[in-house]
Formats: sequence, C-alpha cells, structure tokens
Amino acid sequence: MKIELSDKKVFFNNNGLKKEIHPFWLRERVNGDNFVDKRTQQRLFDPTELRKNIKINKLKVSGKSLEILFNDGIKTKFNIKSIIKEFLKLDDVEFIKKIKWDSSLKTLNNFKFDKNIFNNKKMINALYNFYKFGFVIFKNVPTKGNFIVKFANSIGSIRRTNFGEFFNVKSKPNPNDLAYTSLALAPHTDNPYRNPVPCIQLLHCIKNDVKGGYSTLVDGYTVTEKLRKDYPNYYEILTKTKVRYQFIDKDIVLEDWAEMIKLDENKNFKQVRFSPRLDFVPLLEKKKLDLYYEARNKISELYNSDKFRLEFKLVPGDLLMMDNHRLLHGRTSFNANEGDRFLQGCYIDYDSTEGKLKYLKRKFNI
Repeated sequence: MKIELSDKKVFFNNNGLKKEIHPFWLRERVNGDNFVDKRTQQRLFDPTELRKNIKINKLKVSGKSLEILFNDGIKTKFNIKSIIKEFLKLDDVEFIKKIKWDSSLKTLNNFKFDKNIFNNKKMINALYNFYKFGFVIFKNVPTKGNFIVKFANSIGSIRRTNFGEFFNVKSKPNPNDLAYTSLALAPHTDNPYRNPVPCIQLLHCIKNDVKGGYSTLVDGYTVTEKLRKDYPNYYEILTKTKVRYQFIDKDIVLEDWAEMIKLDENKNFKQVRFSPRLDFVPLLEKKKLDLYYEARNKISELYNSDKFRLEFKLVPGDLLMMDNHRLLHGRTSFNANEGDRFLQGCYIDYDSTEGKLKYLKRKFNI
C-alpha cells in the first residue's frame, strides 16, 4: 500500500485499488501544538465547527511525511506510516498473532518483577507474550500489603465485582464458591454469568506450602480450533446455542445468556465460556439437545485432557496474569491440614493492558 498524489488530491493505492482520502478527514487530523494537546492528544478545536467545503490547495511528499496546505489557511505535516496504519485499521494488539499451545509448551513466560517494570521495555515484552499465549507469570512480586491492588492499578484499573476489589483464595468454612475449598477445580473460565465477563484475571501467590494445589491452564483457542476441525457439527452448535449462566449468592443473582464458543464478526475465535456447574441450556427440540450434550461432553473431554493441560506450582511471589476470555484455569486438590495455600485474585479489563502497551510503545517510539 502507498500514498499517491494527483490534482491536489491524496489517494491510497492498495494493490491497484485506488481510493481518494477525503480532504476533511485529513483536515480534522491536523497536529501541532496549536491544534492538539501535547499530553492528551485531544483536539484543541471542534471539527464540527469547521467549514464543510474543505479543499487542498497544496500538497507534497517530503521523505516519510505528507505536507498539506488547506484552503482555510491551515498547514500541517502527516506521518505517512500513521495514515496507512489508520486506514488499514491496524491496532497495536490485534496484529499480535495468537500462538496455539498445549501441554508440550516448554516455557511459562516468566518475567522477573522489579520496581520499574510498569514503565520499562520489560513490560512491553511481557504484554506481547500475554497476547500471544494468553498468560504470563511475573516472578518475585511483593506479597505484603495486598500488593496485587497496586500491581493491577499500575497496568490499568481493577474491575470490582461482588467478590470485592480483590479476593482471597483459601480454604474456608461455608464458602460461596468452590474456589474457597481444598477441592480440585476442573478447567473453567471465571464469571461466565456476567455481562460483560471480566477479561483478565490476576492470581498472586502469597503462600503455598501444601503438597498438592498445582495450578492448571488450558488454551481454549487451541481446543476450540481442534473441535472446529475434527468435530464441525459440535463446533457449530456450541457457537450458535446461547446458554444461561447463573450465580446465586446470599444477596445477588447474576445471569447472562451467551454461546459457549463466541465468534467475532469474521467468524473467528473471540471468547470461550465454560463452567458446567453454572450453565443451563435452553429447552430445545430433542435432536438438538442430543447434539448439544454430545458437543458439551466432547469439549469437556478435550479441556480435561492431559494433552492440552499445563500443570505447575505457583510459589510465593508468583503473579499469574491470564486471559479469562481465552484460557481455562483450575487446580489440583490439596490437604488444608498440611499447611497454607493462599492466593489473592482480582480482575482487570482489556483496555488496561491495551492502554498500557500503547502508552509504552509511544514512550519508547516502537
């Protein structure tokens, strides 16, 4: 793709397909200290108040820049690369390709924490790995004073739920969720009953001196792609049937209807929801329900297969950040009488990590 100029007009030429760029589109993107706030990049003018018949009086390409003089006397310079990026709708996150993985994955994407990590290039690398694999582990994160709150808010903002700003994952009497027991937890996604579902979960290991209690991860992207390839009829019904997910606590009832496998507008993977203790399929005709139950059993079998599950033990100071729309997580059982297993958790949304990545890329001019 390239920029072409002709008769005081600017064109995109994309493999022979030529389109004019509207002069007003260019005019409302003028930059410089008189037009854009340097710190926030917000316009210092209201484009709806500009004259409608904006035209280009002069223009030229100078190196990697496009210089334009408009008929209202405003002169500006554009970075051609940034115009092309915007035209192609290239996003700093969307272009990061997901890497499918299973139990053969050799690296756990570990990054050693330091007090400057939130504003240096190490965080860029960590976030790239997060978007590629769906998880990353930060080592040696301070375990005192509910540090998970500071960590989360240094990336973005905590998503508060009925479990609080953050929650303590440990065995306790009369729990309102099986997470607060010593039982094994099969692979699942958190909060499938919410609208919207929290995007990212952080789990910070404070203590873990029991023999069991291993953490498990499964890549829902890998599993659903296998289902699509090997069992297309199962895949289809799980992408088209909206299921009711429900959570009942002493003072709240949360419900949402959604597909177990959610696709985007291009029919590509977007999200998985899986928590068979909390899902209720609608009353469909018998043949459809037969197929649905077969499909749910098959995907559950895949999620629980040793072939797709990573199993590892978090040690104090480990902070696991995982994509709750992509990954399923769980744990093996443990004996609470042997010692303490204490994790702290919280949620943040995608705009947290996306915003942090974009900021750091701009800071280091990457």
